[in-house]
Amino acid sequence: MKDSDNTRRARRGSGAITLRDVALLAGVAPITASRVLNTPEQVSPDVRQKVLEAVQKTGYVPNRMAGGLASSRSRLIAAVVPSTVMSVFMPTIESLNGTLFDAGYQLMLGQSGYSASREESLLEAIIGRRPDGIFLTGILRPGLGRTRLLASGIPVVETWDLTPTPIDMLVGFSHNDIGREVARFLMGKGRKRMALIRAEDERADRRATAFADAVSRAGLGPVEVVNVGASRSLGSGREALGRLLAQAPDVDAVFCSSDLLALGVLTEARVRGLDIPGRLAIVGFGDVPFAADMAPALSTVRINGVDIGRLAAQFLIDRAEGREVVHRVVDVGFSIVERETS
Repeated sequence: MKDSDNTRRARRGSGAITLRDVALLAGVAPITASRVLNTPEQVSPDVRQKVLEAVQKTGYVPNRMAGGLASSRSRLIAAVVPSTVMSVFMPTIESLNGTLFDAGYQLMLGQSGYSASREESLLEAIIGRRPDGIFLTGILRPGLGRTRLLASGIPVVETWDLTPTPIDMLVGFSHNDIGREVARFLMGKGRKRMALIRAEDERADRRATAFADAVSRAGLGPVEVVNVGASRSLGSGREALGRLLAQAPDVDAVFCSSDLLALGVLTEARVRGLDIPGRLAIVGFGDVPFAADMAPALSTVRINGVDIGRLAAQFLIDRAEGREVVHRVVDVGFSIVERETS
C-alpha cells in the first residue's frame, strides 16, 4: 500500500491523524513512534528518521493535553496581563515567553483590561486547564481568585509589585517607593507646585498616594490630581493637562502614571507654547521605547521588565520540574531616568 493510501485511510474516521496512523506509515509499533516524539534518545537514528518523515507527511501534531494527563505535566504556562497595546509590560512578556520557549514550554496569554472581575474570570478558566504555572501582573488581593489559586496547588508567580504575603513566588518592586522617589527628585529640581495625572489602577493609586505624602511632608502641598479613569491614551493625556491648567495654572511639575499619558501631556504643552522643562517638568512611568526618542526626551521611571520576565519564567520552570525555589521573593528595584523634560 502506498503512503498516500495510508494517509487517506487515516482521514476517513474522525478526520484527525493519530499516532497509530503515523506508526503505520513509518512501519513501526505505536509505542516506538511515541518514543521518537517524547524520548528520542531511546530510539535508533534510522527509526527516528522514518517516524519524523511520517509526521511531516501526515501533518500530525501530538496531543499535548493527553500527554499532560498521563504525566501530570502540560508544559503550558498561563499569564494574565492588563494590556499588550502600547504596553509597559511588553518587555516582560517577551522575556517571559523567550525563556519559557527555550526550556520547552508554551505561553498562554490573557488580558484583563485592568478589570478585577475579568481577571477573576480568566483565572477560573486557566485553573480549569491545569497549566504547569501561572504568571500574574500585580498582586492578587483577597477574594475568590486568590482562594482558588491557593486551593489549586499550581505554582504562581506574582510580578510588578511587592507584598509581604505573596500567594507563592514574587518578582517585583515597590510602587510606594517610586512615588516617594519621584517626589524627591522633582523637589530636588526646585519644583514647588506639583501635580499627578493618572489612570484608574490600584498600583497607580499607591504611587500617587506616596507621591502626595512626600510632597505634603515637605510642606509643599497640596498636590493637584487629574484622574483620566480607564483611559490610557495620548488623547487623554492632552485633555488632562488642559483640565489641570484650568484648576491649577501655577503647576510647575507633573508626574504621569504612564509614559503614554506623559506623551499626551508633552504634546499639549507644546501646542500651548509652554516651555519644557522651564515652565513645566514632566515625568512618566515605564520607560517605553519611544520615551528616549521624543523631542524633548521624556524623564521617566525605568523598570527592568526583562529581568522580571526571565526570573518569573525560571521560577515557574523550576517548580514545574520539581526543583525548589529557595528565594521566592525578588525585588528588582527601579531607577529614575533623567532626560530633557525635567
